[in-house]
Amino acid sequence: MNKQPVILECKKLKKHYQGELDVEVLKGVDLAITAGERVAIMGVSGSGKSTLMHLLGGLDKPSSGEVILDGVNLNSVNSTKLAQLRNQSLGFIYQSHHLLGEFTVLENVAMPLLIADLSVKEAKQRATALLERVGLGHRIEHKPGELSGGERQRAAIARALINKPKVILADEPTGNLDSKTADSVYQLMLELNHELNISFLVVTHDHDLASRMGKVLHMEDGLIV
Repeated sequence: MNKQPVILECKKLKKHYQGELDVEVLKGVDLAITAGERVAIMGVSGSGKSTLMHLLGGLDKPSSGEVILDGVNLNSVNSTKLAQLRNQSLGFIYQSHHLLGEFTVLENVAMPLLIADLSVKEAKQRATALLERVGLGHRIEHKPGELSGGERQRAAIARALINKPKVILADEPTGNLDSKTADSVYQLMLELNHELNISFLVVTHDHDLASRMGKVLHMEDGLIV
């Protein structure tokens, strides 16, 4: 069996916040995600899960240590290059869908392609095809407020996938969904993982979702244990 390449990794990652108290949130995390791998991170609130996701996604800078995305050390690039890397190689899914209410579902999903300077015509063609794939072909001209919670999360998954990223970072992606809707979102994520060989790193409190990942890691007091 061929060993899959490492797509996203961190080495000795630390993060502390200085205020009235100096709080060390991450205490030296090492993690490597290979192509097509599905990893869940579990842990109590305050254990450092969301901070880790922000650092892995290049949304915040570590106090020390490094994050390497698709062979590029994020510490070594400027903000413009970092934004390009994030747009090309990462997809983000949150507990709240973060769709823009004034735009249609089609416009929301096409937006990362337009940011990457693809033509409006091609961006809309690709977004339409992907929305059909996630079961929203009949909703492309609707606005987020007209969709159910499950439909909004499917649209958010489509937006995360539109640039064919190497890794999807998902922070409590089913946290606001009922169990039946959450199950359909799980199934969609698994299908896309198998079909497109996209890696998934999921922070979740949901034991059912975690059990469907290939690996479950636990965070405790700023470390993976």
